[in-house]
Amino acid sequence: MPTRRAVLLVMLALAGCGFELRREPEFHFHSVALAGFKADSPLAADLRQQLGRSKLKLESDQNRAEVVIEAVRDTRDKTVVVSTSAGQVREWQLRLRMDYLLRTPSGELLLPRTELTMTREMNYTESQALAKEQEEAQLYRAMQSDAINQVMRRLAAVRLPG
Repeated sequence: MPTRRAVLLVMLALAGCGFELRREPEFHFHSVALAGFKADSPLAADLRQQLGRSKLKLESDQNRAEVVIEAVRDTRDKTVVVSTSAGQVREWQLRLRMDYLLRTPSGELLLPRTELTMTREMNYTESQALAKEQEEAQLYRAMQSDAINQVMRRLAAVRLPG
């Protein structure tokens, strides 16, 4: 019985503090288009997938969309942070950068150029090269997911003129 009471107390405390599970964002428009992304951009592919899960219609023609997400920059890079005196890499810094703006098809700016930069540090050992390659891919996926979630939250805040 004490565990039921504890669970009840925790639920009451959470309800009293205003805790609420994260919901899908509510948008103030119905259709969106993507522009400026490279054809093979993993970020664009995941963004399309996330938009497909939302109530927004993803338009292939920018002129038919109410809002256009225009990518100015969509890059990934990897730089050496620590190396040994023999030149062996011991730590990498992974970086994902996305600069984008939100506009109407007619070119009216809804959100000025916004820069998203995600960085992660990764230790590296040559003896674990395959595992580190998989870790790198997972870190890029996590950064990509964070970036997409930020874009979706900003899309939810957009109000169309008029």
